[in-house]
Amino acid sequence: MAQVLSFQLLPLLLLLTAICVSAAYPKTARLGMVRKSMTSKLDVAALDTQDFVTYFYTQTLDHFNYKPESYATFQQKYIINSVYWGGSNTSSPIFVYTGDEATIDADASFAGFMVDLASRFKGLLLYIEHRYYGDSMPFGSIDEAFQNASTLGYFSSTQALADYAQLITELKKNMSAENCPVIAFGGSYGGMLASWFRLKYPHIVIGALASSAPILYFEDITPQNGYDVVVTKDYRDTSESCYNTIRQSWFEIDKVAAEPNGLLNLSNIFRTCRPLNSSQVLKDYLEAIYRIFAQYDNPPFNFVSMACNAIDGAPEGTNILGRVAEVLNVTGASPCHEIYEWKPSNKDGWTWQACTEMVMPIGHGENDTMFQASPFDLNDYTKTCEDLFVVTPRPHWITTEFGGHDIKSVLGNFASNIIFSNGLRDPYSSGGVLQNISDSIVAIYTDEGAHCLDLSTPMAGDPDWLVSQRDKETKIIEGWIAEYNATLASKTSSING
Repeated sequence: MAQVLSFQLLPLLLLLTAICVSAAYPKTARLGMVRKSMTSKLDVAALDTQDFVTYFYTQTLDHFNYKPESYATFQQKYIINSVYWGGSNTSSPIFVYTGDEATIDADASFAGFMVDLASRFKGLLLYIEHRYYGDSMPFGSIDEAFQNASTLGYFSSTQALADYAQLITELKKNMSAENCPVIAFGGSYGGMLASWFRLKYPHIVIGALASSAPILYFEDITPQNGYDVVVTKDYRDTSESCYNTIRQSWFEIDKVAAEPNGLLNLSNIFRTCRPLNSSQVLKDYLEAIYRIFAQYDNPPFNFVSMACNAIDGAPEGTNILGRVAEVLNVTGASPCHEIYEWKPSNKDGWTWQACTEMVMPIGHGENDTMFQASPFDLNDYTKTCEDLFVVTPRPHWITTEFGGHDIKSVLGNFASNIIFSNGLRDPYSSGGVLQNISDSIVAIYTDEGAHCLDLSTPMAGDPDWLVSQRDKETKIIEGWIAEYNATLASKTSSING
């Protein structure tokens, strides 16, 4: 009997915006939603203590223009945990989570490694929500904010980084903590923001830990099939027979669908709650599950092994489709399976970002992965975005704004104090920084880990490789703080002397 997850995973698939569906849709995976949803299910009481206090900051709508409408404001949510803080007089550090495409409560409940660091270094914990997510909604509500491209036009990574810079500066001033060093943390898109924050605002943050941050998955820097090549490797390394079954299943689905009553037969094989309208919906849904399982293939769940055990453990004589259908049984205990036909929405924040600047060319050919061909097509991608938002994507803007080409040479010349951490079972590691760029811009990775695991709360049963990864990160961060304090002491001595 295949192990069944202790929560219903299927509804969470709706929270992903581009791991599935057709090539015409902007195929930029919603980097952190399933991770945080699973975490909140497991640790729902993480923020139900007096340690985490919620505040709202009156934030500037537009940091880069001086039109009258640019001076409008909105309420930006942030959370503070000061339990461990040594106080401004001790120059204790401030650890900031650069909020991503989720509510800041989800980020704060997940990123327990920051709490561990705060306890070690007497740090203040600050979590800032990304504009247009959660309760940090310009124009007062999501309905108003998502009216059209005019109200969404202030929704960008550069505006978000400026939010963080302004809020941190004001907070330090109000707390008389101007001499306290700030270090940025983030995972996935939040990790990208953390690294870019260090690049763009080095006078605000002295360093950044960017976990599972695919800053190189743009333009022609990373092969478009990078994501699914890693997905495929995860399954093949786990079980050759499982990999072969999945690879052959797409053609079997097409074959059955072409037969008389084929869709009805597929509905029966996969025990769908309602008849399938097309075989493509089923294939898209299965692909989404395989990709999600690979991206979050971390202990204790080990989703890929769970899926392959279900496929390989089917009763003797079970055909290919029967074996694949067993995968759905591990995602929930429902008597039938809801096969969702996901359609992009113009009320979704990450879809807007994918349709403007976060254009990640994710796709693959016919024989380079375990999936059927689904190449990235910028023309189809653009048409979808224009239909949704009446905007045209800017696929070159991220690398123009933050860089990416010749990353080792460029960052080696002007950047410092960034940790890029990855687990190589994470499909997004294909677009991550996996080699040291300099003595202070370092890549720390594990062969076993997947998406953002190092940021999670340290547990007694963590594997040695994860403990070692966090220990390396802690040592580097300790060095940043010591270097900052030594420089500060030297300046103070010079002034007093």
